Amino acid sequence: MIEYQLIRSSRKTLAIQITGEGQVIVRAPMRCSRQRIEGFIREKEDWIVRKTEEVKERQRERRTEPGLSFTEEEKSRYIEEARTVFNRKVKDYAEKMGVTYGRITIREQKTRWGSCSGKGNLNFNWRLILMPEPVLDYVVVHELAHRKEMNHSSRFYMEVERVMPEYREYQAWLRKNGGRYIKR
Repeated sequence: MIEYQLIRSSRKTLAIQITGEGQVIVRAPMRCSRQRIEGFIREKEDWIVRKTEEVKERQRERRTEPGLSFTEEEKSRYIEEARTVFNRKVKDYAEKMGVTYGRITIREQKTRWGSCSGKGNLNFNWRLILMPEPVLDYVVVHELAHRKEMNHSSRFYMEVERVMPEYREYQAWLRKNGGRYIKR
């Protein structure tokens, strides 16, 4: 049986998450039986094994790649550049997508490239500015798509694809190469 951490909440469905460290987290409704949870895990076992192996492979790759380090001055310059670029790109893509947004914040995050809050506030990792521009555009489109769908459902990805039909190429690039841009 697969080892996992169980988190119960007021959600209505069962979900499985594989963390960046390869830990399996099962999210379940409060009243969901242990039997139903175990059945769900057995049903998804192949997917869980495949995803945890992918995480382990990425961890092996990251250990062999040097993280990028910058002086405080260089970092400040990149953050300012990122602030300018993201403000422009978010404005342009939000108009194309017909969505609104709140505050834009540039941060150094260790595990995320971007995020979108329920209020429409957007966070972007400044290190995206070091990547190929289409990858940066993909992250902007991805986060703005959350203004229509606050999940990663097929409807969410249809919205991303509507604006950026080739998004899978940039998503794959980020998965494969993103680890090189994180300072360890």
